[in-house]
Amino acid sequence: MGNTQFLNERSLQLLKTLVERYISDGQPVGSRALSKDSDLNLSPATIRNVMADLEDLGLVHSPHTSAGRVPTVSGYRLFVDTLLTVKPMESKDLTRLHQGLSLNEDSSDMIGAASRLLSELTQMAGVVTLPKRELVCLRHIEFLSLSHTRVLVIFVTNEQEVHNKIIHTSKVFSPAELQQAANYLNSIYSGRSLDAVRKAVLKELQEDQERMTNLSGTDLHLPEGCRAGKPDMNQGMLDAVKMAQLAFDQDNKKDDYVLTGETNLMGFSELSDMERLKNLFEAFSQKQGVIHLLDQCMKADGVQIFIGEESGYRAFDHCSLVTSSYSVSDEVVGVLGVIGPTRMAYEKIIPFVDVTAKLLGAALNPKSTTPL
Repeated sequence: MGNTQFLNERSLQLLKTLVERYISDGQPVGSRALSKDSDLNLSPATIRNVMADLEDLGLVHSPHTSAGRVPTVSGYRLFVDTLLTVKPMESKDLTRLHQGLSLNEDSSDMIGAASRLLSELTQMAGVVTLPKRELVCLRHIEFLSLSHTRVLVIFVTNEQEVHNKIIHTSKVFSPAELQQAANYLNSIYSGRSLDAVRKAVLKELQEDQERMTNLSGTDLHLPEGCRAGKPDMNQGMLDAVKMAQLAFDQDNKKDDYVLTGETNLMGFSELSDMERLKNLFEAFSQKQGVIHLLDQCMKADGVQIFIGEESGYRAFDHCSLVTSSYSVSDEVVGVLGVIGPTRMAYEKIIPFVDVTAKLLGAALNPKSTTPL
């Protein structure tokens, strides 16, 4: 930020006034408008001198031949970090969020509702990542034979979410064998995260493979169940582990986030350039860069803001992303936020994002009562 720590109160007040005026009007702000809005009783010449100093510091710049100035990314950053006064949400908007994120809805419905509400209330794009599967806990699993080697896997996570998946097994299993496999997995893995289950399953398969390899060596004379100096897995346990591997395989990964209202961004003049819009919508379509950016936000507490090129993602050079993580059972599982132009009303967007994250986490938490 250079020498911004040496800015006096007058310079900071003028910068604050300029950013607020530009956010409101979208037009370069001149000395006369600053003199009128800042209540500092300064002459236009003094204001021009201060603006020149702010421009030297990289906080404002003059677009083209305009006599007025607009904030730079550094100017927005200083404004957001030190000059911004966040406004509380209006009661009608808070009520709408409460109603939209009903505790009685399915979690996938609530994820979509959160994205839609963020978009509608801000008139920008709302984005919510799906809860990270590796942070979701397994509560119960069942297997149901369909036909031949097709098995329906039903597993419950986080005490309320029911998931279905069809797997193809290497042989035909009887209902009794499927029940035995489910009983074994429930006794061993219930209450553990899906990521921990996946790692444990792979480890058990690898250890069984090693024990099978040892059959051709010095362990061949050992009794059943004592190979390699540890209890061996019987065939039923091994079958159960193999089915668990199929059930929790991540190859069929779903969409990683729900994005709503991206067409709202076409209404902002600074984003209306066709090349910018093309790059932005391609970024939304490809997803990898957006997911990487949102994953960074999961590591931060509270509201996090990327302004323009701060994101490190060229498609977002003219956008700001305001995000907050949401938690279930005191563990961060996802991120939500608003994507809009750098010229956004941060004082309103920040509380929208913050409150929505808290309400969504509370709604997804099976132990929650009345959120906020």
